[in-house]
Amino acid sequence: MRVLLLENIHEDGAEFLRAQGYQVETRKGALGEDDLVEAVQGVHLLGIRSTTYVTERVLASAPDLLSIGAFCIGTNQIDLKAAAQRGVAVFNAPYSNTRSVVELAIGEIISLARRLHEKTNDMHAGVWNKSAQGSHEIRGRKLGIVGYGNIGSQLSVVAEALGMQVFYFDIADKLALGNAKRCATIDELLETVDVVTLHVDGRPGNAGLFGAAEFARMKPRSLFLNLSRGILVDTKALRAHIESGHIAGAAVDVFPVEPKKQGDPFESDLRGLPNVILTPHVGGSTMEAQQDIGRFVAGKLHSYLAEGSTDLSPNLPHLQLPSYGEHHRLVHIHHNVPGVLSAINVVLGDHGVNIDGQTLGTRGDIGYVLTDIDKQLEPETLTALGTLPETIRLRQLS
Repeated sequence: MRVLLLENIHEDGAEFLRAQGYQVETRKGALGEDDLVEAVQGVHLLGIRSTTYVTERVLASAPDLLSIGAFCIGTNQIDLKAAAQRGVAVFNAPYSNTRSVVELAIGEIISLARRLHEKTNDMHAGVWNKSAQGSHEIRGRKLGIVGYGNIGSQLSVVAEALGMQVFYFDIADKLALGNAKRCATIDELLETVDVVTLHVDGRPGNAGLFGAAEFARMKPRSLFLNLSRGILVDTKALRAHIESGHIAGAAVDVFPVEPKKQGDPFESDLRGLPNVILTPHVGGSTMEAQQDIGRFVAGKLHSYLAEGSTDLSPNLPHLQLPSYGEHHRLVHIHHNVPGVLSAINVVLGDHGVNIDGQTLGTRGDIGYVLTDIDKQLEPETLTALGTLPETIRLRQLS
């Protein structure tokens, strides 16, 4: 089995897969679509981070590809539907770098409130500017969190422990942690808080979530952070509101267009602004988080290939089938229409195969069946299952 890992995925992930017997190739940078189409030929497992985009064209050119690991939180860089329709399981790390992003957000809120970015630049320029002007504590300030998922909710707890009053907005009905207060609308949040921080995903409907109208609704001299997705924010509008003084400072870690690899030039409307912290998409880039992500996602990829487990997959039904005794396992991904499970079992029965265990799950228009059987299937049985009109992908595990 060949594995291709891109974008400096932690070596622990590569070493884990090598230890399981995979042939692993690693590359430092991201790949564009044309280069990726060429690179995935003959590859069974693909590992990426946030800069490599796996499009329908890439998937169509990779018939051997069984699974994709996003060694990060987000999966918007992968065409999840197209992957499912081709029987390619996707896995990510929804929790592993949560703490790293939260700590960066807290550090940047403090830095912006104290205007540390400007003061350190002055010191490096030889200017001694010892003044409390424009510097504030964060204790008692109101923090507004847009998106109360894994990161937003943990940020809520840490910020409250530091004495901040927390407000949040989420389109889902999320339980408030601690003393956090839910806002009915995003406008209510913007008009209430002193600091706004975005922690939502990069689905297409969220593109342009924050523009001139949203910045105008924020309280004068408030702070803004985006450590989630670059497509969410109109950076020209943010620049205009910083230059006007309406926004007192900002921290941005993600951008609409990001360099593909280390050393490539970086361009942004936000360069050169006072009290603006720009970081190169490093919210989850701590050694602890990257090591944990490497191990976690590599483990998910191996569990899928070895056992058919799709636990936490964002594009396939979540199935795990406990293993009891000696058996062989079938992995069957299919179009979700009535009668598929029955058709599978009829084929197995007609070929004298006994079923030891079986589980079915569906997700939208995709169905997934794990079946443990008492013997390895003959080629004609595999052919009969593989040629069922609903079959997308069939694998027999030892």
